Amino acid sequence: MLNPAATGPGQRVGSVTAGPAGVRRKPAIGRLNRWSAVCGEAVDRGLSRAGLARLAGPDGPEGGNRPRAGPGLATLAGMVAGMGGTALGRRWLPGIAVLLGGILAACSAPPASHAAPDATRAPRPAASSTATGTVQQNALAGDPHWRITHPAHLYQLEGFADRAGVPPGSSFRLFVSTTAGNFTVRAFRMGWYGGDLARLVWTSPTVPGRYQRAVKIVQPGSMAVAPWRPSLTVPTKGWPPGSYLLRLDASTGVQSYVPIVIRSPSVAGRVVLVSAVTSYQAYNGWGAYSLYGGPGGSFAGRGRRVTFDRPISYNHGAGAYFQLELPLVVEAERLGLPLAYLTSVDLDLYPGILAGARAVVSEAHDEYWSPAMRAAVTRARDQGVNVAFFGANAIFRKIRFESSPLGPDRIEVNYKIPAEDPLYGKDDALVTGNWPTPPDADPESSLIGQSYVCSVTSNFPMLVTDPGSWVWAGAGVYRNEALPGLVGPEFDQVNPEEPTPRPIEVLARSPVSCGAPLTYSDVSYYVAGSGAGVFDAGTEDWICGLPYAAGCPDSVPPAARRAIQAATANILRAFGAGPAGRAHPARELIPATDGRPPLLGTS
Repeated sequence: MLNPAATGPGQRVGSVTAGPAGVRRKPAIGRLNRWSAVCGEAVDRGLSRAGLARLAGPDGPEGGNRPRAGPGLATLAGMVAGMGGTALGRRWLPGIAVLLGGILAACSAPPASHAAPDATRAPRPAASSTATGTVQQNALAGDPHWRITHPAHLYQLEGFADRAGVPPGSSFRLFVSTTAGNFTVRAFRMGWYGGDLARLVWTSPTVPGRYQRAVKIVQPGSMAVAPWRPSLTVPTKGWPPGSYLLRLDASTGVQSYVPIVIRSPSVAGRVVLVSAVTSYQAYNGWGAYSLYGGPGGSFAGRGRRVTFDRPISYNHGAGAYFQLELPLVVEAERLGLPLAYLTSVDLDLYPGILAGARAVVSEAHDEYWSPAMRAAVTRARDQGVNVAFFGANAIFRKIRFESSPLGPDRIEVNYKIPAEDPLYGKDDALVTGNWPTPPDADPESSLIGQSYVCSVTSNFPMLVTDPGSWVWAGAGVYRNEALPGLVGPEFDQVNPEEPTPRPIEVLARSPVSCGAPLTYSDVSYYVAGSGAGVFDAGTEDWICGLPYAAGCPDSVPPAARRAIQAATANILRAFGAGPAGRAHPARELIPATDGRPPLLGTS
């Protein structure tokens, strides 16, 4: 329901704070009493699906749109996995995943340590090609066997890298804990590869396994850290830039993933795909703490600081990669566009890193942004670089970075409630919370063109309002055509009451229910003064129209998928050609709301 009197720190007038069944805050309020008996602790908080892939999610896309449930070693894991094929499970498993991580961390005793010598042999490269052009790279042989077939559970096998991304030719360290005697690492570059979706680029030698101390909680902010020793150093000589999954294969047969980006040395003339690693970490419940909950799922006991110095707790270490990132990587590589690859951390560390790019692409749920990240993309837009947001809820949470012993920008800070931040009233520009709210409000709409609204548990149809737009060319859509299943679980809208670039063209306006009042969701396009085009899909599940998307609702029919695929290809191609406003100027087109007022989300 609406709370028009909400004017406290971190709140907006007219904000969505709660709703009836079928609509939830982000994260949601719910009761998962089944889990309370595990440790005798009442659990009264679940989490939004947004940003989380399913705990029982895909070992890898199988060309379908539904996650495959994996077997569980513990009764609780089995219960969660068993929900993966149900409608309820698809919507609530993300929250349960973080919750379960906290419960298991608090209640499970670790196994006996399996110590191993520290020394490892120097890794050896497998046969690979130095082809870096997108077309040439994807003409190489793929490897259809990249998917995990025997997922590790709990403490059996997990790892992380000491960098979110590295330039080609440099090295990074892997930190691995396993109960197995040894393991190997295989590096797969993800792409099209004729439908195989991956290419094996490197294989390590056999590395001795070691079970490492489970977790260390560091204050302030209840930050869960994996205080591990490095297991091996990975060279990247000969690795082309791109999006990679490292697959850890234990001698016991179990497997897990570690994502990493090989950063492009130059973005000039390229479409830049940005991996939203800050959102992955915000939802990462490894060690019982995420930015949404602490042990037992408590919001009050949540972490205020999270670190990259730990494994990712969900989707076998891949996080939301299969749900939010891989479909766009595959589509962009299939189109043969000149591509570059970065992470959101790179945007913070290197202010001018987007200079000369043709476009920058934000993926399906790119929620957590630092001031430097936002400044880098805004600067690029103002220099003629196109920007595409293929999701919703982008640039909503305001964060800052801190260094860890492993390097700069390894700690992500977000207090959610600004008054809790130690910098509140001292350096308000760096106070963390939500971008649109005090103490230093700067609504995301000034860059995106839209504002975040809310999260729903059942998707709505997308209603096409401007079928003559170049974006819909070849999509076969007509005015007022409904494209089922595409709006949700989170969505944005053009709100003239918020800072909104003009002219702005609404390509689809869809009636939705966000609590008691009716409102709307938009797809939009505007052109900046520099000529740069800015597109916002305005819905997290736009990506569900693309092949290989995981965890999507069953209600997206083939015709809707074809329309989204055509529109996505049009946007990527046009944005890859230079400032899109030159060939595709925007016109002012904001349809009537038909009595549905705009709403402003707060959580």
